[in-house]
Amino acid sequence: MSRVIRAAVFQTAWTGDKESMIQVHEQAARDAAAQGAQVLCFQELFYGPYFCQVQDPAFYEYAEQIPEGPVVRRFQALAKELGIVLVLPMYEEEQPGVLYNTAAVIDADGSYLGKYRKTHIPQVKGFWEKFYFRPGNSGWPVFDTKVGRVGVYICYDRHFPEGWRALGLAGAEIVFNPSATSRGLSGYLWQLEQPAAAVANEYFVGAINRVGVEEYGDNDFYGTSYFVDPEAQFVGEVASDKEPELVVRDLDMAKLREVRDRWQFYRDRAPGAYGPLTAP
Repeated sequence: MSRVIRAAVFQTAWTGDKESMIQVHEQAARDAAAQGAQVLCFQELFYGPYFCQVQDPAFYEYAEQIPEGPVVRRFQALAKELGIVLVLPMYEEEQPGVLYNTAAVIDADGSYLGKYRKTHIPQVKGFWEKFYFRPGNSGWPVFDTKVGRVGVYICYDRHFPEGWRALGLAGAEIVFNPSATSRGLSGYLWQLEQPAAAVANEYFVGAINRVGVEEYGDNDFYGTSYFVDPEAQFVGEVASDKEPELVVRDLDMAKLREVRDRWQFYRDRAPGAYGPLTAP
């Protein structure tokens, strides 16, 4: 009998303040659970604006400790109430002055499973992330959740194939890629890279992007969140490019074995030949 995971991603626009943004996401979790979703991932830096369009130390105040901070605690309680796995992309303060772009993973019983810290940090116009974040040092963990093995790769990470492969080697079945990416910059890659990663590494990918133009810059976040299977087929429709949307899809895990039996990419890897790839 095949195992089907009902998974969800949520894209939305900046509301103007942290508390109302949190409330919007709490309601999205309730709506997802009402539709039978078992796991839900939010967008990058979910409870704030995409402040990396400017370089302003005032936004350091959005960072909090993980898991000790109030946002994680609040969503742990919600995950337990709803019986849903939650992936929370957040701004993390390990200690004053040591800040990361992080995703916390909460199991369906409310327990904190761990975190992934974004590894690759851009520093280009409209995406001044090195001002805010250190490169992650978490490696590429895969989390054993109630519904299956879940990995996370955050936004700019998706341009680097190594982490995708590391997640596959660690047994990921679903990898979420929460993002904040702008129309005109990466649109030609958005429906190419994640499907290619799903094929190359033979798992499902959930890609999430926020929507709208925020007051801190002219980045136009184009949504179009989706799930894609390991044959590069979108699971259902791609979300709106302008409006908030909750995307709930059934992912048949039997597809993973079917594809891996057909394409023996993990068998045919040649890691002994890849040494030069790790040279600076």
